[in-house]
Amino acid sequence: MPRNIVLADFVAAPGLRNRHVQTLLPRLRPLTRVERETEIVDLPDGDFVELAWVQPAPARPDAPLFLLFHGLEGSFDSPYARDLLATASRLGYRAVLMHFRGCGQAPNRLARAYHSGDTADAYWVIGQLARRYPQAIKIAAGVSLGGNMLVKLVAEQGGDGLDLAGAIAISAPLDLAASADALNRGFSRIYQRHLLGALKRKVMLKMAAGLLPGMTAGRLRQLDTFWAYDNEVTAPLHGFSSASDYYRRASAGTLLGEVELPLLVLHAADDPFMPSDLFERLPAPSDAVRVEIARHGGHVGFLETRQHRLAGWLSRRVARQLTVWTGVSQSTADVLRISQSDS
Repeated sequence: MPRNIVLADFVAAPGLRNRHVQTLLPRLRPLTRVERETEIVDLPDGDFVELAWVQPAPARPDAPLFLLFHGLEGSFDSPYARDLLATASRLGYRAVLMHFRGCGQAPNRLARAYHSGDTADAYWVIGQLARRYPQAIKIAAGVSLGGNMLVKLVAEQGGDGLDLAGAIAISAPLDLAASADALNRGFSRIYQRHLLGALKRKVMLKMAAGLLPGMTAGRLRQLDTFWAYDNEVTAPLHGFSSASDYYRRASAGTLLGEVELPLLVLHAADDPFMPSDLFERLPAPSDAVRVEIARHGGHVGFLETRQHRLAGWLSRRVARQLTVWTGVSQSTADVLRISQSDS
């Protein structure tokens, strides 16, 4: 293994090492309370994305900024999103989540939606934030689909193409074809069925609005794998010739060796959305990248025990990285640690 691929310090809570338990249990816990203010950002093609700004926000215009990209069919109400946004806010960050097209409180305007390699919207939003807060240090994080998108974006833009001090990718499906295969095996088919159901419901709404005249309800119901759905919906809507073409061109793993911006990749070897040998399939990451692989953790799970209570390791690990990249005072970090242990 390359020297910048290391073992994560995550230790699963006793009795919770199973990858499916780690994946599902966070979805059953109460959501972290976070207040938000919604902003609509118009895009160059006439569509829009919704930003969810954590409230209250720092008064200083130069306060550090934390931008989060969610996973497939995720939103501000995803448990990991609430946890990470709350973590950044407690550290004094101006925290914001960008909803991918159609994932906010309103459907998007166009027939197209979003996909794992769609970097243009994120690039546009980062540019808007750079103009709005030119003095703020900015960190971006992406979870699952959002993580793959973010890795692809930072690889495409080089070391100075983005106003970011660093990026964090969490449970990112860096080989999309391999992930589509993994989700079509065993218990993981449950996740595939759930995610496809959410996607199809949005497609049905667009069909009812006359935005997808080439699709029928009967054909849509037959698309029971990601390979089938991406071949007949995602690919043609977004300029790909097939699912294979989409997976090849949108997967960020092949670009890891080209990343120049500081990038932290957090991954679990037992992630049920991916093959266990994911990083053995990919080129060695560049020196700007640090990959931390936990033996357990599932998909965006990483539940540990702190003071005899379940807690999220992701928030703790991301908080530590934010203190390194933006120089948050250790006293502030200690306040965060204490407040999290009491929550």
